[in-house]
Amino acid sequence: MPGSPEEWLTEAEADIARAPIGPRVAHVGRVESIGDGVAMISGLPDARLDELLHFAGGQAGFVQTLDRTRIGCVLLDDANAVEAGDTVTGTGEVVRVGVGEGLLGRVVDPLGRPLDGDPPIRAERFDPIERPAPAIIDRDLVVQPVQTGTLAIDAMFAIGRGQRELILGDRATGKTALAVDAMVNQRGSDMICVYVAIGQKSSTVARVIDQVRRHGAPERTIFVVASPASAPGLQWIAPFAGFTIAEYFRDRGGHALVVLDDLTKHAATHREIALLTGQPPGREAYPGDVFFLHSRLLERAAHLSAAKGGGTLTALPIAETDAGNVSAYIPTNLISITDGQIILDARLFAQGHKPAIDVGTSVSRVGGKTQVKALRDATGTMRLDYAQFLELEMFTRFGEQPEPRVRDQIERGKRLRALLCQPQLSPLRVVDQIALALALREGLLDRLAVGDIAPLRASLPQWLDSRTPEPIVQIERAGTIDKEQREALLTALKALVEEQASGAAT
Repeated sequence: MPGSPEEWLTEAEADIARAPIGPRVAHVGRVESIGDGVAMISGLPDARLDELLHFAGGQAGFVQTLDRTRIGCVLLDDANAVEAGDTVTGTGEVVRVGVGEGLLGRVVDPLGRPLDGDPPIRAERFDPIERPAPAIIDRDLVVQPVQTGTLAIDAMFAIGRGQRELILGDRATGKTALAVDAMVNQRGSDMICVYVAIGQKSSTVARVIDQVRRHGAPERTIFVVASPASAPGLQWIAPFAGFTIAEYFRDRGGHALVVLDDLTKHAATHREIALLTGQPPGREAYPGDVFFLHSRLLERAAHLSAAKGGGTLTALPIAETDAGNVSAYIPTNLISITDGQIILDARLFAQGHKPAIDVGTSVSRVGGKTQVKALRDATGTMRLDYAQFLELEMFTRFGEQPEPRVRDQIERGKRLRALLCQPQLSPLRVVDQIALALALREGLLDRLAVGDIAPLRASLPQWLDSRTPEPIVQIERAGTIDKEQREALLTALKALVEEQASGAAT
């Protein structure tokens, strides 16, 4: 491992290293074989699962399997420097990662080592990457919202602080973009964001970091990166390390958001390690414990009770589907573990509907319980209206001439679809979302062409700030909207629609 030998020692090991020279008992084994980042070791009869082992060349690894005569150890460093016959020492410790405010704004590997070229990180302490999930009695109800800034999510699939919401879809359908928008929107909140890249391309990770640094709050964001070139052990521990880093803030009464990008690659790494260490395969050649692997990880997301500080940890795991098959092994596992899923449709993405959220199959099992009341009142029937519009639109494709009422419903549905199309890195405030929902429900957008909806949405925040500054502050502070505030918003919206319509006419 790079750096001085004591730099990555645990506190217990450092105490031993500083102790006076004298007789010691050391548990020493020997490498029998090494390949693909996994070492088979003999001679450590007292080793335990997940125990941290040190190799003679300074490398480290953790115990993954225990057989009668040998141990399967997954390396956390370059395996090229390890050879058969090398000695291995047990530590009696587990893998730990540095936590603390010193990680804020930094890019680190899953062991907390800096990857951004900046000075070394001074961690407040080193916590185990594997920690038990909070007990039921230590949890509280999920009632506070996580505002993602994406109208389609905040209006129809609200996410609460302490929830686990899966983002699911085919390759290149905007899964990471949706999560990045959620992180960027926390620039005005009190949430700490932890982005965990598991086997993602360096260009993808660099783009995410750049977007957060330019549009979000990088000083309250931590990037944990395990690239495809990293040791399999680093990729395997990455999501666990990300949770441990985020739990430091949650356990102090703060709020954290963890994005896991993505668990499909994590499951593939787990399968690779399991096959190399001789674990029996399960259905679809995955090890039988892959469900337990991800469930014990995601169960750590929670809203702690007031007695425990009231902190929250929200998880946005990402998983990839193949040709939209959500019934595959890993997607079904994750759907059963999480509190809902946002499913992205490749067909909608190809048609230019971004974010390409499939309203019919997406769901949030916490939903309206966490929504801001004013937003919930304004968007109460939005999902139902959109689903009815999609069915009516499909029916009229067969050449049927709809009656006027149905035709008006279809036209309003087209404007709703245009509202739900939202450019990346342009999050909407809660008051903006409320205003757009009111404008749609009151029919103010009916006189606009579908193509004029996007310009109206782009100009709305500045327009409201100049026309209704006081109601905006009051709505955002209280989370409710009274009759006077509603009328003030509608008056401003009518003037904006009027200006937009006259501008389009000229």
